[in-house]
Amino acid sequence: MSTQRPSARVESNMPDTPKNTGLSRKSANDSHDDQLRTTSSSRHYITAAQLERINSKLSDRERSILIDIGRLGTASGRQLERLHFGSSSSDRRSARLALSALVASQVLQRLTRSVGGTRAGSKGYVYALGLAGQRILNPNKQRYRPPWTPQPSYLRHALSVSDLYVQLREAERDQSLELEAYDTEPKCWRSFAGPGGSMATLKPDAFATLYQGDFEDRYFIEVDLGTEDGTRLLTKARTYLRYYQSGKEQEASGVFPLVLWVTRTPERASFIEKTMQRLKPAEQKLFATCTRDDFVTAITTNALIAPPKEVNP
Repeated sequence: MSTQRPSARVESNMPDTPKNTGLSRKSANDSHDDQLRTTSSSRHYITAAQLERINSKLSDRERSILIDIGRLGTASGRQLERLHFGSSSSDRRSARLALSALVASQVLQRLTRSVGGTRAGSKGYVYALGLAGQRILNPNKQRYRPPWTPQPSYLRHALSVSDLYVQLREAERDQSLELEAYDTEPKCWRSFAGPGGSMATLKPDAFATLYQGDFEDRYFIEVDLGTEDGTRLLTKARTYLRYYQSGKEQEASGVFPLVLWVTRTPERASFIEKTMQRLKPAEQKLFATCTRDDFVTAITTNALIAPPKEVNP
């Protein structure tokens, strides 16, 4: 990890590092675990023998689906089709059958709110971990709770975070990159000593590590849906700057990730860029912006700017 190039890139001495399945530990009060909670009265009991039977019968693809939902928290039927099935009519039918079977065995659970309207059909269902899925992925957890459907704004944001993961996996299939890790909240959060020694928490939407050739790229990802004004964007940016100054990330990995704002339209991207210009010139280099449609292209074409070696807020 010695030679830096644009796109937060450092030379990697570990090109053969195995894939990180990155199963999220859900514990924070505004993470997926809190948003997707319900009461114990709706719990469906599963015996240890039933759970063992369900687990033993999972195919490799079904287990991969389970791991992805554990990583992301939520994903739509369409996103799971893109990740684990093809695009033919028979592939779509296989996806419907597989997801229905996982729901029936409580490995997954459909949320009550869909996306895309009634014409979206099964592709519009949104999935979270069911009770069996939670117990398979987190066997030592003391309490398991069926999910409930969060507010529409939270769900749109969560699915947008999931969509970026899907894009990266598709790029990996095209051999544009190799995705090493994609952590969502709260696993991607970072605690550090804030002003006066009090503890503070940086809360990215996602953290991604990927390889391109002999280089490793790291990103803190902020998914922007156009709902925050410039003041709130700057507040979040300054939290990143304080975390940078703590040196904690650099001590652990040798490099500070590029902070990438991913938004919906070029106009919104331009607004974010202008907002970041209110920071000092050296501070601005810690951040980059792109649209959702240009997300993978911006990363793979080396179009982003690496953070500076020193930032002095």
